[in-house]
Amino acid sequence: MRVAVTGASGKTGWRVVDEALGRGFEVRAIVRPDSVLPPGLGAAEIHRLHLSDGPALRDALRDCDALVIATGARPSIDLLGPLKVDALGVRQQLEACRAIGLKRVVLVSSLCAGRWLHPLNLFGLILVWKRLGEQWLEQSGLAVTIVRPGGLKEAEEDMAAQELRFSGADQQQDGSLPRRLVARVCLDALAVPASVGRIVEITSAVPDAPAPQAPALASWLA
Repeated sequence: MRVAVTGASGKTGWRVVDEALGRGFEVRAIVRPDSVLPPGLGAAEIHRLHLSDGPALRDALRDCDALVIATGARPSIDLLGPLKVDALGVRQQLEACRAIGLKRVVLVSSLCAGRWLHPLNLFGLILVWKRLGEQWLEQSGLAVTIVRPGGLKEAEEDMAAQELRFSGADQQQDGSLPRRLVARVCLDALAVPASVGRIVEITSAVPDAPAPQAPALASWLA
């Protein structure tokens, strides 16, 4: 499988690339022209471009089997950043997918997307724009899975002990999980046909007592 990952130099994006390479996928890592590349991009094919450059984006996505959208607005004094990245940037990517016939898309969104009364909206209404980006994908006719993670953690030391909690849209309001688990769920979704057309909310925690078997995405969707 050949997978494209946008936002590939970001904290979640490079983990998606790293995990995809570990699964034997061919990976096209799409980053901004000025991005500093983290070591996790490894053997990925690098494409530097602005999402607004339609021809370059279409060329980067051509012949790919799937796209994982891991772009996200970064903290900035530009309060229009979330609109540009989490809404308009997603629309630019879906338009490129339509133009070349790429149908399978996984979007990394956020828990509470679409809620107005939330502290994160102090940063340029980020959850409002994330939901608009989701809606455009839902209406696109593409085979879409939307992954809404809780608070994102860098630490990976206790990942083996983490128990994932899956839910449908608007079921979870708080919680967190390691970014690498988000990356794994995004790639798992590509292998699970039942994830198409679904919003999957995920958080994780270390249980007081070991669980017999933490539910996998496929089991939860069954």
